Amino acid sequence: MRYRRLQYFVAVAEELSFTRAAERLHMAQPPLSQQIVLLEKELGVALFDRSRRNIRLTPAGAAFLPEARRLLADLDDTVRMIRRVAEGSVGRLSVGLVPSAADWHLPDVLRAFRADHPDVELVLRELPPDPLLEAVTAGRFDLGIMYRPVSSDGLVELLLASDELVLALPTDHPAAENHGPVSLAAVAGEPFVMPEQHDVPGLHSAISGAFADAGIVPRIAQRGVWLIQTVLALVAAGIGLALVPAPVALHGRPGVAFRPLRGVQRRAELVAVWRPEPVVATRDALVGLLRRFGSDS
Repeated sequence: MRYRRLQYFVAVAEELSFTRAAERLHMAQPPLSQQIVLLEKELGVALFDRSRRNIRLTPAGAAFLPEARRLLADLDDTVRMIRRVAEGSVGRLSVGLVPSAADWHLPDVLRAFRADHPDVELVLRELPPDPLLEAVTAGRFDLGIMYRPVSSDGLVELLLASDELVLALPTDHPAAENHGPVSLAAVAGEPFVMPEQHDVPGLHSAISGAFADAGIVPRIAQRGVWLIQTVLALVAAGIGLALVPAPVALHGRPGVAFRPLRGVQRRAELVAVWRPEPVVATRDALVGLLRRFGSDS
């Protein structure tokens, strides 16, 4: 049964006149009458009683009218829903991220996304870099947020932030008394807490590069951690010092002081990565916000 025939039937049923219905539909009367006849043949019933001068609905036509209105409304709702999905107004968006990404503008981005797309189900999951990249590559996540370098063959990368590294040390450490920059050479003999080295090097690469540039082989007090929160907890416990991205210092940590590093050029580069295909409207909407906040960072 064709959509237009339902529209024609509703118009004639509401006007109870082929002439007025044709005018309302902006079409000639003969084609309208023909379409109603075809609809009646499809249904196998007469919808209109044409035995009098003024037509009227048959019992079957009267019963069919609310159903035809409902079918048209349901189809219109479906079309609107599909268009909203295509526009990114509804749907589901899955995002994987390394936990330290929250120290960037991510809360502001998510707040803005929620405000613009209240009907999108946003699913967030924290993962280490390796399984995160694997999930994005396999299409289990629509987008991932992690640190460079990323083995991103076939993925699109968007630089979100290029942050300086800062020194995290216990508040009772002698170097914490001075609020000025600290050189790595001044703490070269200290134990350090290093983030885990994954197949996707990420933050570990920037930190290792900073030591290598300074000609220092760090004395590692603790390996096997990758959560920045865990690294800072170990620093507060006096296990060792650590190099962390500067935004981490914005939120602070009891027992930990943060100091700028003198002469360190390496930076922690936070990126968003995603597959170029298939096109995901909800993801593209989020990427637009990431671009806006990234340009401000």
